[in-house]
Amino acid sequence: MTQLGLTDAVRDVIRRDLLVALRRRADALTTVVFFVIVTSLFPLGIGPEPAVLRMIAPGVLWVAALLSCLLSLGRLFTTDYVDGVLEQLVLVPQPLTVLVGAKVAAHWLISGLPIVLLAPVLGLQYGLGGDVLGVLTLSLLLGTPTLSLIGAIGAALTLGVRGSHVLIALLVLPLFIPVLIFGAGAVTSYIAGIGVEANLSLLGACLMLAVVLAPWATAAALRIALE
Repeated sequence: MTQLGLTDAVRDVIRRDLLVALRRRADALTTVVFFVIVTSLFPLGIGPEPAVLRMIAPGVLWVAALLSCLLSLGRLFTTDYVDGVLEQLVLVPQPLTVLVGAKVAAHWLISGLPIVLLAPVLGLQYGLGGDVLGVLTLSLLLGTPTLSLIGAIGAALTLGVRGSHVLIALLVLPLFIPVLIFGAGAVTSYIAGIGVEANLSLLGACLMLAVVLAPWATAAALRIALE
């Protein structure tokens, strides 16, 4: 197996998942629309008080991003499982862990990256300044891939199980909490005039740990589901 062959396989998996997402725009847009609706309703419900909106903004935006990621996890492997594509991925000579990483990367490009790009725009509703929006974007850029990697484990463990959406939530929400705390905490700390390095470093550490461990755990769960 050459490095070129592995690179081609990763590129093909990402490209295929992106093409499938383009053909099923409704599924891909559901996550983004959900994020926009949730973050836009809070200013309407709470009122126009700037101090209150700035105080709740980090938690609201991060919780909305977390729930949006959770909403999209159910279809991460389901379609490929029904179509038999997952069986083919297991049989190809390339490592399944690498191919799983490619699928998670495609999932993040479809559901996570739009949230990262929209968050600064939606943050304007809460009266956040440009520097605060920059910290928010950076925290989401570090945190949302971690959510996708951790969520992939839950999606693989519940593959083919009835009511898998509920089971995924029960499995991954406890693991999402540290990412939520560090992500929202980075923005809150900056607003309070405290350094954000600690929270961002912890987010980066979570991402590195997830990059190393999550594809391996997900691949093992997929093999079990396919047996």
